[in-house]
Amino acid sequence: MSGFLDGKRLLITGVITEQSLGFGVAKYAQEQGAEVILTGFGRMSLVERIAKKLPTPAPVIELDATDPEQLAGLEAKVREHVDGIDGVLHAIAYAPPSALGGNFLNTPWEDVATALQVSTFSYKALATACLPLMGNGGSIVGLTFDASQAWPVYDWMGVAKAGLESANRYLARDLGPKGIRVNLVSAGPQRTMAAKSIPGFEAFEEAWTKRAPLGWSLTDSEPVAKACAALLSDLFPATSGEILHVDGGFHAVGVERTEQ
Repeated sequence: MSGFLDGKRLLITGVITEQSLGFGVAKYAQEQGAEVILTGFGRMSLVERIAKKLPTPAPVIELDATDPEQLAGLEAKVREHVDGIDGVLHAIAYAPPSALGGNFLNTPWEDVATALQVSTFSYKALATACLPLMGNGGSIVGLTFDASQAWPVYDWMGVAKAGLESANRYLARDLGPKGIRVNLVSAGPQRTMAAKSIPGFEAFEEAWTKRAPLGWSLTDSEPVAKACAALLSDLFPATSGEILHVDGGFHAVGVERTEQ
């Protein structure tokens, strides 16, 4: 297969099920000609099974993005399959239950720290771990959920995403001289395993399907996958530090749309 990612070597994180946004990106990237390597954490046998469902079965590397030893060993593991990479997808996020669901004022620091390390600091950690593999420059893309406002039940994950969006700008500043672009895709809600773990997530689903001007599918990851693939390609050579909304236009409207 060939397309606008022909010849690109991509490292894709965050694949757990076929509903994972990372899986959608990996699938579409392969359809556009990319060679894909996946990373998994905790459920390696599951990730390996999912990897076989891609158009071309992809190798899987175990990676805990909070483990300094595994991050230090990432380069060697990737080089077992390719001699370098051209792009990275960061699709890693987690917050303990106490950090979600309307418990904002009572969440202990230990759980907040976990949310920030996994969901925010890991973006920088993964980027620096991949630097030796990106000697020719390339693109790093992360996934966020619009952190410009406070959402019901999202709580400390919203704070973590705000930190991620700030980290995106600083990474763009520091990696630009190395020829590496760093951008985020702010995706509308999808019925992924991560979303199902958020108490009250149904409120997001209802709001998006009613208010997004273009409409919004809770189960179709292709619009997000296409945006990520475009940013991972050479189609945006002078774009970095950006947040690209792929949410049916929801972020641009303030009230529920009415029929005309």
